[in-house]
Amino acid sequence: MRIKILAGEHWWGFNSIHAPMQPFDENTKYQGHLFLDGGNQSAPLLVSDKGRYVYAENAYILHMEDGFLSLEGGEEPVLFEGGKNLRDAYLALSRNFFDRTGAVPPLKFFETAQYNTWMEFTYNPTQESVLAYAKSIVESGYTPGILIIDEGWHTRYGLWEFDLAKFPDPKGMIDELHSMGFTVMLWVVPIVTADGRGYLGIDGGASYLKPKWEENPLLKTDEGKVALVRWWNGYSAILNFCLPSAKEYLGEKLRFLMEEYGVDGFKFDGGSLDMYRADNVQNGTQSRYSAIELNKAWNEFGEQFAFHEYKDTYDRGGKSVIQRIRDRAHRWDGDGLCSLIPFALVEGLMGYTFLCPDMIGGGEWSYTEMGIPWDEELVVRMAECSALFPMMQFSLAPWRILSDENARLCLDQARLHDAFAPRIIEEVKKSAQTGEPILRPLEYNFPGAGYECTTDMFMFGEDILVAPVLEQGVNTRTLTLPCGKWLYRGETEYTGGTEVTVPAPLGTLPYFEKVQ
Repeated sequence: MRIKILAGEHWWGFNSIHAPMQPFDENTKYQGHLFLDGGNQSAPLLVSDKGRYVYAENAYILHMEDGFLSLEGGEEPVLFEGGKNLRDAYLALSRNFFDRTGAVPPLKFFETAQYNTWMEFTYNPTQESVLAYAKSIVESGYTPGILIIDEGWHTRYGLWEFDLAKFPDPKGMIDELHSMGFTVMLWVVPIVTADGRGYLGIDGGASYLKPKWEENPLLKTDEGKVALVRWWNGYSAILNFCLPSAKEYLGEKLRFLMEEYGVDGFKFDGGSLDMYRADNVQNGTQSRYSAIELNKAWNEFGEQFAFHEYKDTYDRGGKSVIQRIRDRAHRWDGDGLCSLIPFALVEGLMGYTFLCPDMIGGGEWSYTEMGIPWDEELVVRMAECSALFPMMQFSLAPWRILSDENARLCLDQARLHDAFAPRIIEEVKKSAQTGEPILRPLEYNFPGAGYECTTDMFMFGEDILVAPVLEQGVNTRTLTLPCGKWLYRGETEYTGGTEVTVPAPLGTLPYFEKVQ
């Protein structure tokens, strides 16, 4: 099905990787392939500000040219044309294709900032450094919240055992973190290192390690060989969560970590469509399972754990799952700060409403390896932009890398999030019931008012407009407010329908609340 794009029509969806290109319109020339373009949130759908949506189950190619669009590779597309605006289209899509349960994720995710060890220690966290990091969070005035111990806490991938040389007393460490007020999550991927005890135990490489499952939990090729997939740390075997044996294997490992050490939950990384695609599977041809089936099964697996996080998710709109925007660079343009809002808007319109921006300052770790100096202004502006997302996450320690003044400004943003927590939680509960995005394009709330291409500010729920400063060296914010009366940061009232310029010195997040 080729769908004619109407004059003046704008479309959102398909792939958050290309969110900065959106909205698409009749002049767009684009071809996106979900198996080739990388991970993060995606879905075989688009919604339009003319009240239309298109959905095609299992489609993975979007083609746009000469004023037409098509979703290819899956089922016959469904085209809905019964609405008048973007909100109509989204709500119809949600009713017809999102499998909502109404469940509310643990409120701990939203009450205060989260913390992650990745950018502080990358692959080398230790028990000593994690405890020191947690203590410095509290001593710097931050509220304890969820603390994610990222990659490097473990021995070989797939064993999911603490490296006792680095973490000699995991239970003692987690007990101490709990006593400080933290909820502790560990990073995992579905990868199994393709040598050593873990791999042999699964694959039956020795009689005393004969696997206990009738069906090997690793992804196999059509030739019956264990598939080796390329990922960011080399070539490894990968668990196939379409099989009960894989769910049992990793489920036992993770439940042991919870019962033995007191771990609260897990950050589920990887398992993206591009990891499973046919040309990324070595040692033979692709398995009988599609990349789409494998990615969905990996995502479904983690939902059994109340505390979880996913980054690579396909066609799971409406699920009460915590999602994170993929690693952002430590820069203002490109894949840096200016991409956060476009990602959030597109992901919300695909049904991924419980959304965390990437780590403040950026989680793309190569910047630490290259020794690039931290841009203090950028770190503070990233904290501002994150403060009124449903979640915000620190990794780089502002009190370590910033001046005392700029570190204080980051703390102010965390406290702003804390102050808004009751409102955030109210929107989270509402979204769980209605399916509506928490963060929305202005076009969603104010259709036909000229905001269809606005991607540098967002609505938080119905009544709060958030307009972060996204440019270096800028200390004011100029925008056109929607009609009505608006209160700037609880102080100054402005009349909408006209352009306004407000002061926004470093450490000040511009936001307006509509006066009822």
